[in-house]
Amino acid sequence: MTCKACSLFLFCFIPLFCWSQDAQLDSMKKLLAFEKNDSFKVNTLLTISRRLFSSAPEEAIIYATQANELAKTIKFSAGQAYALKNIGIAYYNKGLYVQSLENYKNSLALFDSLKDKTGSANILSNMGAVYFARADNTKALDYYLKALKISEDIGDKLRMATVLTNIGSIYANKDTTKNKDETINSTIQYYRRALALAEEIKDDYLISNCTVNLGEMYLIKNNFPLAQANLERALKISDTVDLPYVMLDMGKLYSKKGNFITALQYQQEAYDLVKKLDGKLDMAKCLISLADTYEKMGDKRNAITYYNRADTLTNLIGALNERSEIFKGLAKVYAELNDYDNAFKFQKSYTLLKDTINYNKNAQQIASMQFDFNMQKKEGEIDLLTKDKALQEVNLKRQRLTRNALIGGLTLAMTIAIIIYRNYRNKIKTNKILDEQKTEIETLLLNILPADVAHELQKHGVATARYYERASVLFTDIKSFSTLADALSPQEVVTELNECFIAFDNIIEKYNLEKIKTIGDSYMCAGGIPRADDAHIINIIKASLEIQEFIKDRNGKRVAMNLPPWDIRIGINTGPLVAGVVGKKKYAYDIWGGTVNIASRMESNGEAGRVNISEATYELIKHQYACTHRGKIFAKNIGEIDMYFVDAELN
Repeated sequence: MTCKACSLFLFCFIPLFCWSQDAQLDSMKKLLAFEKNDSFKVNTLLTISRRLFSSAPEEAIIYATQANELAKTIKFSAGQAYALKNIGIAYYNKGLYVQSLENYKNSLALFDSLKDKTGSANILSNMGAVYFARADNTKALDYYLKALKISEDIGDKLRMATVLTNIGSIYANKDTTKNKDETINSTIQYYRRALALAEEIKDDYLISNCTVNLGEMYLIKNNFPLAQANLERALKISDTVDLPYVMLDMGKLYSKKGNFITALQYQQEAYDLVKKLDGKLDMAKCLISLADTYEKMGDKRNAITYYNRADTLTNLIGALNERSEIFKGLAKVYAELNDYDNAFKFQKSYTLLKDTINYNKNAQQIASMQFDFNMQKKEGEIDLLTKDKALQEVNLKRQRLTRNALIGGLTLAMTIAIIIYRNYRNKIKTNKILDEQKTEIETLLLNILPADVAHELQKHGVATARYYERASVLFTDIKSFSTLADALSPQEVVTELNECFIAFDNIIEKYNLEKIKTIGDSYMCAGGIPRADDAHIINIIKASLEIQEFIKDRNGKRVAMNLPPWDIRIGINTGPLVAGVVGKKKYAYDIWGGTVNIASRMESNGEAGRVNISEATYELIKHQYACTHRGKIFAKNIGEIDMYFVDAELN
């Protein structure tokens, strides 16, 4: 199920004028240049940011960030809280959930310090929406219930309706293998409660949200008249952001009816709209619906194409629910094509992912949190779960405990034993998962950083930069790469470079050298770091000659296939340098110093198919390799430097 969670946002407003939204934005931007009142300027920046959420989320972040910095300078805490919230919303719309949560948490801390309960309830609801999008229903419900409690305390019907819609979406997202009708009916009840409140306060956004979700529930129940009535009502009042959801469900409705052409039109139009908004999760949902329709039409190839496009997006943003739908669909399509290897592969992936999602949902924890919340309600205005079968069973058990203490004691003892055993099993499973994740993280870190540096970083949180008295640096560059790349597709360019760089990786590993990085078609490595090694100078020469030999053999095969050769220049220099880790979020091991710059000059002044070395390197290898002097180059702050071609190893 893909019911839309409702996350309403509260903003600071300035007066609106009576012309188009673009004209209003232009006027607001011009107004900023003349505005002297800093707090009013903060509110103007926030309003501009809000207007750009859907059409240009990147710009929305820029304006909200400016508002945050100005509010911080003038100590306008409320403005700062709303600015951080706006940044979180923009990141959420882009599908960047980690950045969204980080800004929401900072905003919540400010709202709490200001005792602004409306703002706090709003942020808690938004944080729940993030966890809902990540299929973590337990955490999502926890935040929703906190938001609902505050909204009830202050009598905020808008927020109450919003959170009820969100809780309904959690029910809609539950595994309905068992008690399917009961789960769907519970979902419909929450949406109806939310709709009643939305109609009471005459909020078109909420009415649209509730009706589209109700339409989807009736669609699942195959009640086409009620589904169509709700979806058509939503279609009339939906804004640009919500319109794709309605169109997507209309597409599903016509697909179920067998009117595939109309279904595809609605689904494609929904995709075109969300693509303009750069909503990756929504784009993935549209692609999945298109794939489902093509599968029903019997167009298996198009179905596979759209499933794969959706998988690329869901893998990027970590949308587990949608990814499980993709695996299930691909397994079905490949089975229908009699491609049982792929069918088995995707069925296995679907099963594993579904187990993970079900583990995260943890229905018992959800029911327990809902029960605790009901017990804490002051007046019980909104009875969330008293009609649930689970709570009825709890009340029945309490009556039996009253009548028969002995049986109750035994039951309690057995329950505790079961819980202890289950917790023990869950801990074993959790520890196993954590161990696997730790191994994966350590492996990934070792692929990025040298082992010594990675261990230091894990142990201390930082890696100390080090000075090396003598190290060797090698640069490679492909001759006329831009011309060669223009004749190939992007996929072919990446494939060709990948083939070369994998071979280079194997060669430098063979000679105990350290890969530093690749920049476009350029490859950079070094010897003698991070551990000192007297053999690094000879090893880097051997590696360079072996790289040229690999390129020569490869070009022979390319010429035989009437393909242009890829010739490379190689430059090497030896001397002192500094090496260390830079960056905070994406670690990178890098090297600096004049030695590196001269090595780059050796490469750029070399010739294709040859290894060009500096005088410093030549003096260290001349007893072992025959070299040809080829002139001098001038280097800033150093002077003239002799260059040599490496010809062959001496007997």
